[in-house]
Amino acid sequence: MSRITVIGAGSYVFARNLVTDVLTWPSLQNSTIALMDIDETRLETMAAMARRMVAQVGASARIEATTDLRRALDGASYVTVAIRVGQSENHVAIPLQYGIDQAVGDTSGPGGVFYFLRNAPALVNIAKTMEQVCPDALMLNYTNPMVMLSWAVSRVTRIRYVGLCHSVQGTAMTLAGYIGVPFEEVAYWVAGINHMAWFLRFLWKGQDAYPLLRKAMQDPEIYARDIVKWEIMKHFGAFVSESSIHNSEYMPYFRRTPELIDRYTSDTMWGVGPKGTSREERRALFQQHRDQREAENQRLAYGQEEIPMERSHEYYSRILNALETNTPYVFNGNVPNTGLITNLPQAAVVEVPILVDGCELHPCYVGDLPPALAALNRTNLNVQELAVQGFLAQDRECIYQAVQLDPLTTTQLTLPEIREMVDRMFAADQAYIGF
Repeated sequence: MSRITVIGAGSYVFARNLVTDVLTWPSLQNSTIALMDIDETRLETMAAMARRMVAQVGASARIEATTDLRRALDGASYVTVAIRVGQSENHVAIPLQYGIDQAVGDTSGPGGVFYFLRNAPALVNIAKTMEQVCPDALMLNYTNPMVMLSWAVSRVTRIRYVGLCHSVQGTAMTLAGYIGVPFEEVAYWVAGINHMAWFLRFLWKGQDAYPLLRKAMQDPEIYARDIVKWEIMKHFGAFVSESSIHNSEYMPYFRRTPELIDRYTSDTMWGVGPKGTSREERRALFQQHRDQREAENQRLAYGQEEIPMERSHEYYSRILNALETNTPYVFNGNVPNTGLITNLPQAAVVEVPILVDGCELHPCYVGDLPPALAALNRTNLNVQELAVQGFLAQDRECIYQAVQLDPLTTTQLTLPEIREMVDRMFAADQAYIGF
């Protein structure tokens, strides 16, 4: 019987989805599911809901809940992590004061660097605790920024690890919709770095579907749903993973001025609020959605109505089922570059296809990316490598240099201005960063 530990189990949506997914697989229905969070109230709500889910499907799974990390990890087979350290928005608000308008700011740019510095101590602590109490367990991490956190964990621990995101399969589903075919009929080969992985092949019924994508791009309604990614495909030759709004942060072409942001943004793009709304208005709307979700979770945890339990498209439970049943499964994951992508830096974290079976995870060899695509990846890996080095060495100079190399920041600020901004970001979140 497997012990499945979920760190960050008090999340409004994610933990509920993961527990649901686990309970939809017969191979996992007799597991112990250990839920851990530092917020005891939300943790208890999720535990109550999980116990109702177990009863609803007639499984024999056992639900545990604890705020103690070592207890949650003790004897674990699989450890899933989805956390956020602190509620500060300084990583977005301070760069904005310097003219750097990040759309999300949690995986790239100055925001991504400082979001990493806030989350890295906690994730590394979890990994090091795993080495002590469950050294053979597999960590499946969903916490952002994916590349930097994965890189740090791989540098300082020897745990079994893979970083997971839903951007590749989510993009593939979207592309199938754009060309008007069922998702089950498409195939794809995707590689690069997280949030910037390239659809090197996209097939429909075994045939190249890129001509269909180029045709779909001519439809104004379809173009408006992914303006940035269509422009990237038009000029660099491949469709990229993640959302258009996220991708606009990774490159210097789309967010330098308010006029450019307006040109490359539409209300129909994923993650974009109505045009003309302020950041404060968007945050208020987001909080309203969170409050609604919390009310729903309370109702489902302590009420009588049936809990919806449809399996999500997350890789997580499918990986566990493959390991438990020796049923091969292929997904995209984030792992060190041990020669997998030959024109990206060795030991950098790359996102590649991975075969998983009853033995282990087997990352797939990709070879060279097209030169321009590798070059775009390297512009971000430069930043990420220095940020990781700065965190591990507790060296601010590396952090200055990381932000100085960010593709968007370089279009906005002088070198002295970047250093002033970085100093302010350190001061604002010093309680979390510590150096």
